[in-house]
Amino acid sequence: MSSIQNPHNHITAITPASDTQVHQQPSPALVFLLACGAALSVASLYYSQPMLGILASDLGISNVAVGYVPTLTQLGYALGILLLAPLGDKHDRRNIILIKAGLLVAALLVMAAAHSLSLLLLASLAIGLTATMAQDIVPAAATLAHESRRGKVVGTVMTGLFMGILLSRVVSGFVAEQFGWRSMFVLAAVGVTLIAVAVWRGLPHFAPTTTMSYRALLASLLDLIRRHGKLRRAALAQGLLAMGFSGFWSTLAVMLHAEPFHMGSAVAGAFGLAGAAGALAAPLAGHLADKHGPELVTKVGTGISTVSFAIMNLSPLFPPTAQLWLLGIGTVGFDLGVQSTLIAHQTIVYGIDNAARSRLNAVLFVGMFIGMAAGATLGSVLLAQWGWIGVTGMATVTSLAALALRFWRVA
Repeated sequence: MSSIQNPHNHITAITPASDTQVHQQPSPALVFLLACGAALSVASLYYSQPMLGILASDLGISNVAVGYVPTLTQLGYALGILLLAPLGDKHDRRNIILIKAGLLVAALLVMAAAHSLSLLLLASLAIGLTATMAQDIVPAAATLAHESRRGKVVGTVMTGLFMGILLSRVVSGFVAEQFGWRSMFVLAAVGVTLIAVAVWRGLPHFAPTTTMSYRALLASLLDLIRRHGKLRRAALAQGLLAMGFSGFWSTLAVMLHAEPFHMGSAVAGAFGLAGAAGALAAPLAGHLADKHGPELVTKVGTGISTVSFAIMNLSPLFPPTAQLWLLGIGTVGFDLGVQSTLIAHQTIVYGIDNAARSRLNAVLFVGMFIGMAAGATLGSVLLAQWGWIGVTGMATVTSLAALALRFWRVA
């Protein structure tokens, strides 16, 4: 084992004695496992959203109070990325993934057993913190893949992550309506347990890449933010988009549960299929970024999101059936825009400093999930005060702000 001391930042990079792990291409089965692991871990953040109306009725809490469930989940995820993701550079990622998987299973089971708002919120925060195993899985895939195919491997895992975000709503909406909302969290715990067993059996160990102290790792995040304007713009723009994204998804079930629709969680979850259609098209953004540059893709993506949310503001002008069609079309559009912009932002951020990709990724996703937490809270308040038009209006404004930021030329 050899080490290289960098006198500038006091980072000690450690390379394994054998590079076999890095240069051997991961098998399709292992890539599929990582994609499934990313999907099931990040899906834990979104199971609650389509069934918030049912959950509020069952526990006898207000719609505003139940809105704190997705808020704390997203906030926990942001805190987990900030405080836990950098550990992947210092410790074996395989062990980190397994530990987080065990804790996530426990948090999901507590959620399933919760009978009070306080325990529900505590479990939501814990789910957010431990679901960050997805942010350990993606760098693991990048490390295992040969440079010539790294983009394809990481893209496959990211597609799994996107599908986990969107299809989780479809599954949870159906399960909650047919078997009760508690059953969904038990089923989720079983799924994560199976992934943990597969990871334990099939994922190799990873050598640490630094001996930096934990405090130094966190301090380096602030240094990266201070030194790189591109990173600041990417994190802020993605955070603004995430506000509208989260505001929409965290209030959709409550809106459909009320007049004039009176629809159950299964219908709210079915909108995830429309979002999945947008997410499946989003990887094409990578090809556009390669050909025309990621900056163009960020402008196109934020523009599509802005137009999609603006169209939804017209909903009150139409009868209920037409409103549902308008919602479906808008959902495909804004999910395509948000996911395309995220891919382009990752391309920009990863190009800043090859030696700090995990921490650069952490900053980007912290900005994104802080935006999601803010959007969930603001969406619940706006829905209670101004109705659905308040939610879609907020999403339009935040998307427009992200678009303006992408056109604002600042170093």
